Amino acid sequence: MKATAPGISRIAAPIAAPQDARLNLSLAGIGIALIFAACLLGSTPLSPVRVFAGLFGAGAEADQVIVQTIRLPRALAAYAVGAALGASGAALQGLFRNPLAEPGILGVSATASLFAATAIYFGVADAFAAMTPLAAVAGALLATGFLSLAAVRTRSVTTLILVGVGISAFAGAIMALLLNLAPHPFSLADLVNWSLGSVANRSLDDMALAGPFMAAGLVILFASGRGLSALALGEEAARGLGLDVARQRLAIVAGAGLAAGGSVALAGAVGFVGIVAPHLVRARVDHDPQRTLLPAALIGGAILVAADIAIRLAPTASELRLGVAAALIGAPAFVLIALERRSPDG
Repeated sequence: MKATAPGISRIAAPIAAPQDARLNLSLAGIGIALIFAACLLGSTPLSPVRVFAGLFGAGAEADQVIVQTIRLPRALAAYAVGAALGASGAALQGLFRNPLAEPGILGVSATASLFAATAIYFGVADAFAAMTPLAAVAGALLATGFLSLAAVRTRSVTTLILVGVGISAFAGAIMALLLNLAPHPFSLADLVNWSLGSVANRSLDDMALAGPFMAAGLVILFASGRGLSALALGEEAARGLGLDVARQRLAIVAGAGLAAGGSVALAGAVGFVGIVAPHLVRARVDHDPQRTLLPAALIGGAILVAADIAIRLAPTASELRLGVAAALIGAPAFVLIALERRSPDG
């Protein structure tokens, strides 16, 4: 079943609402359970009683530090990043009408990571703490804006994907140059964190800096959901339904840019979540772009928390980066999704 127009969505709402509510509540419950599991598991396993006591300041001081300062902020950061990327991927796929569109593949994450790394490399982030998230958001907005202009010039989604791959490759090349020219090992370590993605050592203060950008982006995307459903019918049909297509495209670009940029500011470049998350839930919501947004965000958050738990527990000499773990899972999924497409310009 194809996406429905806004008017049709209103008629179908009484039937879809209970089904969507059950799905979203289930996914939210899974996310909460995984965040709690992240507080339990680690090099020093804690019992549920110790976790609750540490969370509310009633347990041993060491437990409070582990739960409040290390594990909970890290799990919340992973969930927030996954939710932002999942919703951004769903929105971009609806905008470009292509299941392969997402911030990582289209170069949005790479550009945001490059801008954040540039702020770190030149020491601007040391002088102004908010510069890193601001730079990441600026990079994401620049990339999504360019992609939006490219979408106007070409009707081929394959060409659009290739443009995104080119943006990603160019941003990656400049990032590699910065890594090569890093003045000392500490700068190199910071740059590697941004290029590979990680939520290790993230604090609530870090979330306070990046969170408003992600939240603003998500609000814009959810507010644009009805227009996404109309755009799924094609731009001419959407105009016939009274949609201001240019304004809608700008809103989705801005929302995806803010959400993806905020996620990069918090965790660096983490790819493929934006492809996998919408794909996992799209059939459950009748392929409606508007109804895909929330479950894609919820399952995206759950995926990254689960991935972060896995890399913390993995018996490796040094901890894997979250972006690497996400790519190991997401890249094969990307290939499978690409092989499912019936036509090159689908």
